[in-house]
Amino acid sequence: MTDEGYLLDNRVAAAGDRFTALAQLFDPVTLRHVDALGITSGWRCWEVGAGGPSVPDALAERVGPTGEVLATDIDTSWLPDGAGYEVRRHDVGAEAPPNGPFDLIHARLVLVHVPHRAAALEAMMSVLRPGGWLLLEDADPALQPRLCPDETGPAEVLANRLRSGFRELMAARGADLAFGRTLPRLLRAAGLQDVQADAYFPITSPACAALEAATIAHIRDGLVTAGLATQAELDEHLTNVATGTLDLATAPMISTWGRRPS
Repeated sequence: MTDEGYLLDNRVAAAGDRFTALAQLFDPVTLRHVDALGITSGWRCWEVGAGGPSVPDALAERVGPTGEVLATDIDTSWLPDGAGYEVRRHDVGAEAPPNGPFDLIHARLVLVHVPHRAAALEAMMSVLRPGGWLLLEDADPALQPRLCPDETGPAEVLANRLRSGFRELMAARGADLAFGRTLPRLLRAAGLQDVQADAYFPITSPACAALEAATIAHIRDGLVTAGLATQAELDEHLTNVATGTLDLATAPMISTWGRRPS
């Protein structure tokens, strides 16, 4: 995947707001899984498609000075230097993986956007330590397609139509909108053991409103150019979001984990 192929470009100013909202919504889920896998001092971890610093920071705190954390992304603009972990520009679907082995490899909301998903998974598997854990978390918008599950009025109808337009733009960029549900099967096929999965999505949260506003800032020109919305409709939607009276949801995030045989 190239920078130009990714709909939600990290270089856009709204990316920082998206990363903050995503961290508020999903970091507790991610770190609950990380802790359950037994992360401890001395582990070597690879955070794939890190985006913002919240997960690399948390991993670095857990592995301590005797461990290592590598955070990679196709655009590292939001990853600070000197934060206690290594930052590297890297395209997981097109480039050779970093030198392993790693005790934990984690990717959140990454592979759904990567056209060469099989190559990315193979790259991660190739540097996973025997006995090490792969934790993949990805969205499945097809499982829950609405922004407002409780569609009760014109504001919710507009919100759901715009969410449909967002999915159309994602699909045009190569996103697999039913990818999340395939993760357990893919991890088993890759030879991992003890594969388990669960799903999470908030139905209403202030962070959902912040995420929606930042997402619209990212994609509004694309929606208008594609004829999926007008500027007036987008302004109306953002006004509705700002009232705090809409119950805004996300697509389910499916967390799947498995262990490489020892």
